[in-house]
Amino acid sequence: MPEETMNDFKDEIDRSFRKVKEGDILEGTVIDVSDTEITLDLKYYTQGIIRVEDMSDDPKFSVHRDVHVGDEVSATVISTDDGNGNILLSKKEANQVLSWDKINELKEADSYIDVKVSEAVKAGCVAFLEGIRGFIPASKLDLQFVEEEDLPNYVGKSLKVKIITADKEANKLVLSAREYLKEQADARRAEMISNVEVGLVTEGVVESLQNYGAFVNLGNGMTGLVHISQICNQRIAHPSSVLKVGQKVKVKVTAIKDGKLSLSMKALEEIAATEITEEKIEYESDGEATTSMADLLRKAGF
Repeated sequence: MPEETMNDFKDEIDRSFRKVKEGDILEGTVIDVSDTEITLDLKYYTQGIIRVEDMSDDPKFSVHRDVHVGDEVSATVISTDDGNGNILLSKKEANQVLSWDKINELKEADSYIDVKVSEAVKAGCVAFLEGIRGFIPASKLDLQFVEEEDLPNYVGKSLKVKIITADKEANKLVLSAREYLKEQADARRAEMISNVEVGLVTEGVVESLQNYGAFVNLGNGMTGLVHISQICNQRIAHPSSVLKVGQKVKVKVTAIKDGKLSLSMKALEEIAATEITEEKIEYESDGEATTSMADLLRKAGF
């Protein structure tokens, strides 16, 4: 076995004599954890010290639970001498640099990130991402706006979020869980619509009235459009002349395109619908099938 020479230790020697100044980010290995501080081996002539209050902004942080001997830690130099000859460091300050870099990468990638809601605050909730405090507005917690009294129900929940705003200078991080939930809801809706057939006659509730027609809620998150020309046999200037929001109506599915349902009430005035029982649903090209959307989807396994 060849003898070790000074060259073999050149990197360590260079590191031990390098000039360290305030603001530098150093990496070290945890060699001791106490109630008040963490000690790091910096491969330097002296050790690094991080006070517990300088480890994390997370109110849930626990030094004995979250820090272990052997952990690799990056921290910013606060002082080159803590009064005892050690280098005083702050992991929180390093996080402000390293974490914002990571957050900007995630925002650029437009990817979903898993976070856990740590507390409810006014108008939303808080979750930490890469050690940075992130705010999730009440309008972005779910598919619908979450009322203030319901915000505590989200504490402890894990959410998939996207980064909406990442402003390092203003220390502002805004997250949203709505995009992922909407994507999942749209996928479920598309799958449910794939089980609907043209010719189906069902009941729904008028959800809204527009100049061009009426949107009818068929249940289970599915809504279809009855074009103004398909509301009745008479010409009408506006759907409100014969319909009102909340009214129950019977409609026929006349077309399915790009995950959207086209409905008709007029068709049911022209051709009598054949009522069928829940136990037997038949689709005939020349006839009509009547069932509820809930029954249809229950038979499809939803």
